[in-house]
Parts: sequence; structure tokens; C-alpha cells
Amino acid sequence: MARTLLVHEVIELVEKQKTKTDKVKVLKENETWALKDIIRGSMDSTLSWNLPAGEPPYTASRPESTATTLLRENEKFKYFVKGGPGTKLPAVKREQIFIGMLEGIHPNDARLVIDMINKKPPKGLTRPVVKEAFPGLLRDA
Repeated sequence: MARTLLVHEVIELVEKQKTKTDKVKVLKENETWALKDIIRGSMDSTLSWNLPAGEPPYTASRPESTATTLLRENEKFKYFVKGGPGTKLPAVKREQIFIGMLEGIHPNDARLVIDMINKKPPKGLTRPVVKEAFPGLLRDA
């Protein structure tokens, strides 16, 4: 059985595709909640992040020795969404969880997460591509 690609690997594959049809195909073939969370988190204006904008103070992990993956860690996103369960947490605790997640995952996935909270969509993705690959994902459309 083929290994599930990390989120940044899927995004890199999408970026290399020349046509909308090919981009949609790559997204559909590699669909994970982590991928959809990154896309929605960066592109959907109805979703706001309860974290400081900009570059967080973290130490990126080495790509060959990550403790975990975004495929597992994306469930922590609920703590960072405005109005989510993390709203009850003190800001410092919420930010510690965020930094811990960034430091445990592949550095390229960490970059996607940072871009997501800054509302910077992944390269190669457009709203029409996302709407075709994952209808209903973007709720502000």
C-alpha cells in the first residue's frame, strides 16, 4: 500500500500540475483532513485564527527526524480557531500548543500552518480548483 503523502508533498505535486483538471485530480487522490484543514484555514474568510499574526518564535524540526505529522496534529487546529474550544485557554497556553505542534511536524508542513494562520493560501491553489476538488469546503463562497 502506498504511503500517505504529507500535506506539503501534496501541495508541491499540485503546484507542478499545468491544468486545473490535473490539480483537482491530485487533490482528490490525496484527500486527507489535514490537507482540507490547511486549505480551508487559509482560504475561507468565515474562519478566523485566535493566534498572533506573523512569524511565531519556534525552532523547525529536521525533516528526517520529525516527532509526528500534520496528518495527526491537525486535530489541534480546533484550539486555534476563534470561537473554538481553545478560546477558553489562556493565550500563552494556546500559543504553547501551537509552537509545540510546529516544532514536531515536518518543517515544510509547519510553513503551511504558519501561512494558513496568516491567511496565505498554498501555492498553486485557486478557489475554482478547491471548489471542484472539495465542493462545500469553502463556506464563504
